[in-house]
Amino acid sequence: MMKEEFYAIIKLVSGEEIFALVMPDEVNDDTVIVLQNPVIMSMMGGHQGSFIKVKPWMELTDEDFFIIKFDKVIYITETDDKKLINIYNDFIENPYDPIDIDNEVKPDSRMGYISNVSDARKKLEEDWKKPNSNKES
Repeated sequence: MMKEEFYAIIKLVSGEEIFALVMPDEVNDDTVIVLQNPVIMSMMGGHQGSFIKVKPWMELTDEDFFIIKFDKVIYITETDDKKLINIYNDFIENPYDPIDIDNEVKPDSRMGYISNVSDARKKLEEDWKKPNSNKES
């Protein structure tokens, strides 16, 4: 008999921690959990801001549903944390968009962002046109 689905944080015996939409079920007298679009969420960042890195739990498949026997679960907890649920749903809808805790990422020099293309082109053109100050007359 299928029960109601809920968002959960799950710790597996393998050590993995995953976040998913979960539906508990019974199969041949065994309790299983059906995971929909499970992901791994990791806190990243430091004093300049925290980010949550999200990636699919299984990266080499296009499957959306996975069944895990309950004996492979160390811990499972239902969550109603709106921020985590929103991040999860945003990732499922747009898996290639970077997300931070406030659902907004601003590129900075730590990410490799130096300038936009137009500004960089102007700077390079100006530097190219300047006479070489190291030349001796």
